[in-house]
Amino acid sequence: MQSRNKVFDDISQLMTNAMGVAQGAKDEAQTAMSSLLDRWLADRDFVTREEFEAVRKMSQKARDENAKLILRIKNLEEKK
Repeated sequence: MQSRNKVFDDISQLMTNAMGVAQGAKDEAQTAMSSLLDRWLADRDFVTREEFEAVRKMSQKARDENAKLILRIKNLEEKK
């Protein structure tokens, strides 16, 4: 009976080790895919959300300034 428990213990230990190896392989595959995707995106010259938002704010500010200047020019022309 003792030898039977030893066999089950060995099988249990083997299964536990196999699960650890499988988890490690999964984590490594995820890291590799993430790195591959990051490199692919970097090669495509995509902009980040932060860069996009910064340029959007700059363009909005330029449009606002242009609108003010147009009004100023119209007011100056009316005074002539």
